[in-house]
Amino acid sequence: MDKTWDKLYLAAKEVQNGRKISDYVEAGGVAAAILTASGKIYVGVCVDTCSTLGICAERNAIFNMLTNGESEIVKVLAIMPDGKTGAPCGACRELMVQLMPEKYKDIEIMLDYENGKITTLGQLTPEWWI
Repeated sequence: MDKTWDKLYLAAKEVQNGRKISDYVEAGGVAAAILTASGKIYVGVCVDTCSTLGICAERNAIFNMLTNGESEIVKVLAIMPDGKTGAPCGACRELMVQLMPEKYKDIEIMLDYENGKITTLGQLTPEWWI
């Protein structure tokens, strides 16, 4: 397995810190790290609210990347509350497809860090509407 995945895992783990912010908001249950084409790593955590105002960790990391002037994702890793990694949800996949309509199928996704199981967004979303 490419050592870059170790860097992504450690970057996400560093910010995870699941915590209650208020009676209505929790943050950090899930943490994500993305690697861009420039080689930079951006992180984000989920923000869960009692309404629909929350955001997934992957999209938070993507927005962090966009805020910093980048737009090409190479790898994505998300750590769930139980410490295991998993695939992005449909909303996160949709954002990546719309962000990179010509290249989204090449984005690598870490499914199972412990066992080194990697897939691509193209394998997860082979026939998208775009």
